[in-house]
Amino acid sequence: MLRQIASKPVEYVEAQMLEERRLAVLQAIVSDYVATHEAVGSKALVDRHQLGVSPATIRNDMAALEEEGYITAPHTSAGRIPTDLGYRMFVDQISQVKPLSAAERKGIDRFLSDAVDLDDIMTRTVRLLAQLTKQVAVVQYPSLSRSQVRRIELIPLNEHRLMIMLIVDSGRVEQRIVECSVPIDEVLLADLRARLSVAISDQPFSSVPQRIEDLEQSFNTENRPLVRAVIVEILETVTAKLDERVVLGGASNLARYNEDFPMTIQPVLEALEEQVVLLRLLGEVGTETKLSVRIGHENQVEGLNSTSIVTSHYAKESTPVASLGVIGPTNMDYVNSMSTVQAVAQYVSRFLSDE
Repeated sequence: MLRQIASKPVEYVEAQMLEERRLAVLQAIVSDYVATHEAVGSKALVDRHQLGVSPATIRNDMAALEEEGYITAPHTSAGRIPTDLGYRMFVDQISQVKPLSAAERKGIDRFLSDAVDLDDIMTRTVRLLAQLTKQVAVVQYPSLSRSQVRRIELIPLNEHRLMIMLIVDSGRVEQRIVECSVPIDEVLLADLRARLSVAISDQPFSSVPQRIEDLEQSFNTENRPLVRAVIVEILETVTAKLDERVVLGGASNLARYNEDFPMTIQPVLEALEEQVVLLRLLGEVGTETKLSVRIGHENQVEGLNSTSIVTSHYAKESTPVASLGVIGPTNMDYVNSMSTVQAVAQYVSRFLSDE
């Protein structure tokens, strides 16, 4: 009885060591395949990695990993390559994202700090992500539904035309042109701007319709046509789906990975041309998981189930406002992609918070 009791901890330790070794073998296979894009054999693992066991033991571990669905044998090679499940296990074992080097952080800071406005920061961000990861980069503009109106301007352009400018706290600027049936009275325009400022400045976009719905009634009857025209344009601005603005960059990087896609990259390119698809990829901005990795068939979008997508939200003053990320083949460099996406998101957040 004592012998049986004593043997249980030994069996548990041995089983745990076996699992840890097989995990190390899987990590080595993923690392080698990402680096070489060639199927990995047991001899290569012994030569390149200090696993501390014989090639025969490695072959047994690889057989077990294949049986469990973590690796598979391509038709043209005796080696093994990771499956989507294997990549998922690899990513889940990355307990802490590797920080970028001081030189890399300095380069990002210097490149993004020269941005002059929101459009510039979005363009620079997508270029930077594509360059650093060698993947396709996608950046969503800050969501208006999570933004506040910083201020409003009414600018007369001529006797019958004016421009509405809504300046958002994220730095985003929305413009609308109003055609007026009667000549614009600049005194009335100044009065309307003052009342609108009181009503909506520093208020969430979602509250704007309620705050201005009765504003027209506070003006004299003869002034209401102009007031009504301005209010209608403001309401259309704040209720339109203006969140759906996405910047894409680095699509040419996919050509480097043409052989890494099961069939062809054409379905991937076609999917990336659709703004709706890009927004679905970025997903809902949430606070629970800042960094997200979706691998292969975890992506439900047709044409993209042979890709992996690494995304992160970015924030203004700790409040998530949108997402950014990279898209590439399933054998992407996950460690580099995850650390780069996370770092760039932090820099964009800092830019918005300093605005």
